[in-house]
Amino acid sequence: MTRPDVSPLGPGKQPVKDPMAGLRGVLSGTLVMEALTIFLVLLVVLKVDDGAHWTTVNWVYVTVVGLAHLAMSFAQRFRGALGIDLALQVPVVCGFFVHWSLTAVGVMFAVVWVFILSLRADLIARMRRGYLVTQHLGTAEDD
Repeated sequence: MTRPDVSPLGPGKQPVKDPMAGLRGVLSGTLVMEALTIFLVLLVVLKVDDGAHWTTVNWVYVTVVGLAHLAMSFAQRFRGALGIDLALQVPVVCGFFVHWSLTAVGVMFAVVWVFILSLRADLIARMRRGYLVTQHLGTAEDD
């Protein structure tokens, strides 16, 4: 008799290809898209209200936050990268002092990050219970 929390095929084995590596690619791509969107906020700050919001503090803030996102997109293989990714969302969401459009970008990407975290939690739960097909076919332990 099988347990209800385990796949009908059993708990499974370690897959040849790490599914978490694919998730790291998603995290990296999301950070690149977010960095590009943050850099586009520079145009908003420059053009809206005849450049009234274009101060040194504002454009440096937006540029540094965008560069931090871009730098982290290349560091996803390191331990603790997901925590830093989530911490990078705080300065974007709290960027209303630069312009409200930066906060709008932050809120939109916060929703994306919540979705990614739910996908990650689902992937980990499926791996623990043996519900990934790659855990039963072509596993590393078959060699």
